[in-house]
Amino acid sequence: MNARSGRTFKAILLATAVLLAGSAFASSKGSLELQHPTNVAGKQLASGTYTVRWDGNGEQVQLKIFQGKNEVASAPARMVEVAQPPQNNSAVVNTNSDGSYSLAEIRFGGKKYALQITNDAGSSGASGSR
Repeated sequence: MNARSGRTFKAILLATAVLLAGSAFASSKGSLELQHPTNVAGKQLASGTYTVRWDGNGEQVQLKIFQGKNEVASAPARMVEVAQPPQNNSAVVNTNSDGSYSLAEIRFGGKKYALQITNDAGSSGASGSR
């Protein structure tokens, strides 16, 4: 009976580890669509669709933005709770004094959290658009 209990415990432990790994991966990836060229941490991203991934636990995370397999920008962010989950993914942008845009927040459809960019000082010195 002791060996059987050991096997059962190992099976439960393995199943729990698989579930946790799957849910952690799912919660750390999303998509972002930019309607205009937008500054992110001093880098200008062209309008288009991107994949976002973030690492970290709790409120402070490191956000990475990918176009295909290439990382195109990285910035610290805060995970914040939203009162009402949005229906669709959306990007919140700030308009800078020179008319350019800076990414301020990413909201995810159906999720009760958003990512706020914490270190994007509204770069207005970005090079021209593509």
